Amino acid sequence: MAAATLLSSMESSLNQPKWLKEEVSTGTSIMAVEFDGGVVIGADSRTSSGAYVANRVSDKLTEISDRIFCCRSGSSADTQATADQVKYYISLHTMEQGEPPLVNTAANLFRRYCYENREKRTAGILCAGWDKREGGQVYSIPLGGMYVRQPFAIGGSGSTYVYGYCDAQYKAGMSREECIAFVKNALGLAVARDGSSGGVLRLAVIDENGVERMLFTGSEIPTFYTE
Repeated sequence: MAAATLLSSMESSLNQPKWLKEEVSTGTSIMAVEFDGGVVIGADSRTSSGAYVANRVSDKLTEISDRIFCCRSGSSADTQATADQVKYYISLHTMEQGEPPLVNTAANLFRRYCYENREKRTAGILCAGWDKREGGQVYSIPLGGMYVRQPFAIGGSGSTYVYGYCDAQYKAGMSREECIAFVKNALGLAVARDGSSGGVLRLAVIDENGVERMLFTGSEIPTFYTE
């Protein structure tokens, strides 16, 4: 009986359409940058499945706590599962400590779960936020679970198109408004060049006072050329 079931399963697999067995490519553009007193994070809104756009207006800026967010790139399901894990343990940690969590604590949890599931999940994370100990902080947790703090970080398929722009335009000590423009312009360039990025731009400014969300659509998205 078991052999017959196995044979039937193998035959069913052989008869599946080719597209069901192929690896599906995904893409996005995410970014985070520190300024004196907080951080600015941003992302496009396109969720792609190969050449198919599954969602044009997804929100890739995920709240972990009141002043800690993450930007997600990779498999949408994998990154959502990882963010949910971290959010759950951060909420427990907050109740135990009786005070807001540190950004470093959340980033270390992301590092742990990305590393432990490196063979099963495709998840690249930017963890950013503000805490009273170190102010605004940006941590990059790329595929595999490495963990590093950076003054600014970019990720996703669109990042390959804007490394040169970011390296040329970034300067230490930028103001809040300069960081907003920096993130907005970089993501606008990424969306223009990367076929897997698109939709609207979602930004958030996180500082001592809380979180300010921003949305840029249509002509509000920067362009650097005319057709």
